[in-house]
Amino acid sequence: MLAQVLSGAVLGINAYIVKVEVHLEGQLPKFFMVGLPDGAVREANFRVEAAVKNSGLRFPQKKITVNLAPADIRKEGAAFDLPIAIGILVAAGTVQPDRLQDYLILGELSLDGSLRPTNGSLSIATEIVKNKIRGLIIPEENAREAAMARDLQVIPVKNLNEAINFLNGDDSYKPYQVNLQEIFSNHQNYQVDFLDVKGQEHVKRALEVAAAGGHNIVMIGPPGSGKTMLSKRIPTILPDMTLEEALETTKIHSVAGLLPANQALVATRPFRSPHHTISDAGLIGGGNIPKPGEVSLAHHGVLFLDELPEFKKNVLEVMRQPLEDGHVTISRAALSLTYPAEFMLAAAMNPCPCGYYTDPNKECTCSVPLIQRYLSRISGPLLDRIDIHIEVPAVKYKELSSQETGEPSARIRARVEQARHIQLERFKDSPHLFCNARMNSKEIRRYCTINEQGHELLKMAITKLGLSARAYDRILKVARTIADLEGGGTILPEYVSEAIQYRSLDRIGVFH
Repeated sequence: MLAQVLSGAVLGINAYIVKVEVHLEGQLPKFFMVGLPDGAVREANFRVEAAVKNSGLRFPQKKITVNLAPADIRKEGAAFDLPIAIGILVAAGTVQPDRLQDYLILGELSLDGSLRPTNGSLSIATEIVKNKIRGLIIPEENAREAAMARDLQVIPVKNLNEAINFLNGDDSYKPYQVNLQEIFSNHQNYQVDFLDVKGQEHVKRALEVAAAGGHNIVMIGPPGSGKTMLSKRIPTILPDMTLEEALETTKIHSVAGLLPANQALVATRPFRSPHHTISDAGLIGGGNIPKPGEVSLAHHGVLFLDELPEFKKNVLEVMRQPLEDGHVTISRAALSLTYPAEFMLAAAMNPCPCGYYTDPNKECTCSVPLIQRYLSRISGPLLDRIDIHIEVPAVKYKELSSQETGEPSARIRARVEQARHIQLERFKDSPHLFCNARMNSKEIRRYCTINEQGHELLKMAITKLGLSARAYDRILKVARTIADLEGGGTILPEYVSEAIQYRSLDRIGVFH
């Protein structure tokens, strides 16, 4: 008595097909499970037996052997409960095997036979489509997310009995239907807007430049100057997500178990703001079977690090690879996984430990050596990957009390999208490039040519103002973005001058 049931599991953000093989023998009741199951999978026998009995069905009193193939990949989670139960009932003759090859089955069983939702259903649904399998039987709560995969018949079921009824030929269970484009459009709304920000016009300009070129940015200012408020609004001025970006981002959040129950698609750019006590595994990802960290959860969005110097040095250093490559690779003894991590870094920090070094209204109590030590917590190589440094002064009462509102995000976003379009046209022959921030030295020399007056400004910045050599390329890239915001023409000296102003932290000796 042998049964084979199709199921699936997630590895990274992608999925693979798992064959659940069940064999019954007429010996004393015993339950064996093979195929590298983890603790949650091994405990399935208790949940399955109770669910079958509480669903009014007879559980076979035989030796049961369950194999999860391929057997060389470790399986985790409780999503194999339903396929195991179905496999046992097929082998026992309770369920007809006719539809088993056409449908993949997924779901965690409660002891009463009802189904609980599982993580990663969009990734598994996408894999089913690739393998040309007809449909997916899945818990009702996951149906909307799974239906985001096109050309797939998603059958939502509430409990074990409903899954059995469908497999036995009951056609009253209709596939779950969604209008993908409508859901995508309805979820493209942000809860915050630059309209709420009063004053700080030069900071908003710097954020617009950062968004237009995909540049990483750090804001320096006293407590209460609005650094966090401004950062939370950066996603609202980034270009609208494409459907492909939304699906990829949704996969990551689904695998991590962070997709809200009532939300099937992440259609707005993520904003992640981890606390400064986070570990390197929490930021990059980790675990025996590595899960995505904050850098991957911020994919296609913004990673905001508040109180940047307070983060542990090793935590900040491990972030250098994803900043450079746009992905993060996590290696373990058993396997190596790569997660996407294409994000914009926004950081905020005080100018000194007490926070009031640049505040004209409050006196700073920090000594010069203390300030130097505080700032030097940010290493040169990390700072090297941040193109824009902008000072954020405390907001004046006159601006706070003003009845005038700021410029809405939609208007700023329109200018950003126009600048990004210019960049996409410029880099159309370079598939790895999609914004100015990703240019290397060779591409900077090609696309960021300046006239003699611009060269004189740069020479003065490096020799007279004390800017380090690492600032040279950063200034040229930012100047290129400013030119794109103005229409994509020649880089004028005034654009170079503005870009130089965005290097306030880059002083020789501070970060060494």
